Order: sequence, then structure tokens, then C-alpha cells
Amino acid sequence: MMFTTFIRRAFAALLLAGATASALAAGPLAPGSLYQSDVVLTDQNGRVFHLADLRGEPVLVSMFYSSCQMVCPMIFETIRATLAKGGTPAHDGVRVLMVTVDPDRDTVAALKKTAAAHNADAHWQLARANASGTREVAALLGVQYRRLADGDFNHSSTILLLDAEGRINARTNTLGAVDPKLVGAMRKLVAAQPH
Repeated sequence: MMFTTFIRRAFAALLLAGATASALAAGPLAPGSLYQSDVVLTDQNGRVFHLADLRGEPVLVSMFYSSCQMVCPMIFETIRATLAKGGTPAHDGVRVLMVTVDPDRDTVAALKKTAAAHNADAHWQLARANASGTREVAALLGVQYRRLADGDFNHSSTILLLDAEGRINARTNTLGAVDPKLVGAMRKLVAAQPH
């Protein structure tokens, strides 16, 4: 059992090193890029990655937690509606990253279940970090959160658009409706992508 755990960790480290090396091979990161962070994330498929591994495409990013019953489902739906408003180019050319503020309860299995519940396709990554990594991601995104006595969280409902280099291009706190400024910024980024 211990040997199997060692092999799994060694394999994850190799995958992580390869992904990070490929991100670095793309050249130095732009000033102000969130991709300079070395936070280690794990997605709903158990894939370990860094923010820099998202480099190369625009990304819509927000924070959530799986047991949330009100605001978080609205964040998911707002992002889905934003992508739909952007048309096929946005759906095909924009990735989505949702990072949980509740890594204690949002295991890989919980993230996978949440992804399925929200019909998140291959363009979506629901991810978790350790406690300090979660705080770092929140600080990078300007998201405030705090755990309540009942185990729920208060948190900002910010949705950010990152350019291909990981710089914040646009942000919105609009939920339940599509923010036309965010859609416009997303369309511009997608149109500027090399084809």
C-alpha cells in the first residue's frame, strides 16, 4: 500500500514537472500574469496542474464550493450563459476554471460530482488546492471568503476573464444575467487568438 502511494505521488510529480516545463518553454510570462503563481491545483479528474498550464487560451475563472445552494449555482449558470452569448468561438476557445473555497470537503470525487451536476464539459476544470493555495488563488483573483459557523461560506461572486497570458482582462460581479462588457471582452480575446 505504501509503495503504491509512493508510485502514485512520483507519477503525479512527473506529470506536474512536465506540464510546468511545457508552460515555461512557451517563454517568460507577461508582467501582471496570475500564471506566475506556483499554487498546485488538482481538478475533478485528479489531474495535478499549475495556473500556468492554462496559458495559451482565454480563461473565465471564479471561486465556489460544491455544497453551496444559492450563489454558486448562479455563478455556474452565469458563466454558461456568458459562453453561450459569445457563440461557438467562445464555447470552443475559452476555458473555465472554478476553484473551490472549501478544499476540506471538496475532494476530487466531490468536484467530479459537481462538474457532472452542472454539465461541465471538457473545457471546464473544477479544482482544489490546499488551504494556503486556496488563500493565494483568492488573493490573486480579489475574491474574499470566510467560513461561517454552520460550515457554509460567504464569498465574493466575482467572475474574471484572463487573457492567454494569465492577465486579468475583465471582471464582473453580475449574476443571473450576462454582463455585455464581459461578453465583449471575451469575444475580442477569442478573435485575437491565432487559428
